[in-house]
Amino acid sequence: MINDKSLKTCFAALIFTVSFYGVGGALASDNNGWQLALEPRAWNFPRDHGAHPEYRTEWWYFTGNLKDQSGNKYGYQLTFFRQGLRFTTAERANQWSMRDVYIAHFTITDVTKNTFTMDERMSRAGPGLADALTENLKVWLFNWRANMQRNTILLEAQNTDMQLTLELTLQKPVVFHGDRGFSKKGAGRGQASYYTSFTDLKTTGSIKTRSSGARIQVNGTSWFDHEFGSAQLAQDQEGWDWFGLHLSDGRELMIYLLRKTDKTLNVESSGTIVEPDGTSQHLKLSDISVAMLDTWKSSRSGGSYPCRWRITIPSEQIDITVAPLVADQELDTRQTTGIIYWEGAVAGQGTSAGRQVACEGYVELTGYAGSLGGIF
Repeated sequence: MINDKSLKTCFAALIFTVSFYGVGGALASDNNGWQLALEPRAWNFPRDHGAHPEYRTEWWYFTGNLKDQSGNKYGYQLTFFRQGLRFTTAERANQWSMRDVYIAHFTITDVTKNTFTMDERMSRAGPGLADALTENLKVWLFNWRANMQRNTILLEAQNTDMQLTLELTLQKPVVFHGDRGFSKKGAGRGQASYYTSFTDLKTTGSIKTRSSGARIQVNGTSWFDHEFGSAQLAQDQEGWDWFGLHLSDGRELMIYLLRKTDKTLNVESSGTIVEPDGTSQHLKLSDISVAMLDTWKSSRSGGSYPCRWRITIPSEQIDITVAPLVADQELDTRQTTGIIYWEGAVAGQGTSAGRQVACEGYVELTGYAGSLGGIF
């Protein structure tokens, strides 16, 4: 007998399979209508902060490091995914016809109390349920939402255990990763995405944690990634490590390392360094060294994750060591995306351009609690 939980899990697995593993074959070919990321595009903002329904997969990814008036530290993640199930619907006039599914993940890390709380949601697009506008950034899933108004992004999310209401104000212009925002993820045709970020967002507002009871006034810095495409991952990819770091000298650093099932790194792995004035530079894999210094094993999933890293970029005189602020920041999202992954707040210190710096940010680790390349 298939119960409601099993049905949700199977549906989530189907979505995730279509999203990432169907992309190498006929499901993600342009024969089915979906456009592929094949070359740099002509960007048009604010329209390109919004949805791109001509591409199969899209996400709006917010992470941030916060502190309250007493100096207590927190982290948060609020992510919205749009997954196209089919390019056209059978009944265009029917507002309930299923074309896209929306997924959202919401977490709060309370560093002082050493706690991590997560939630996940999934819904078809439909009136009052979930959607994303194409004219600008406005995406929602029930009462979780992100809405851009000029130079400010408003975030809202809540459940019975936690809540956030944040205002994110742009401090630097949009950053284009890869080749003018065209970010390669593999050697195959269309194995790429269009990828932009706001790496420096002044953040104010309030959160509520599971133990706080009342709202806590916070401030800090956030990072916003926006990515879309139709054929991003190769079949032999095990997972990826993503770093989004704020350095105290005003620089930001993004690195993504694509791990293959043979334990080598995909040559398309790369990064971006953002300077205090907002200018940015692409980093090739050969420019980057990330050494794993320690591991943490999850008692729930059995996954063994890296949990301390030394990152060196000789050309930029960067040498920093980074570690999680809370060891257990693992998300079990098998009811929405079908996977278990680690994503959490980190901090560290080292040198940048010959000067001592501190750093903070977020790290995402996938494929350590079961290879993505062999899970389905």
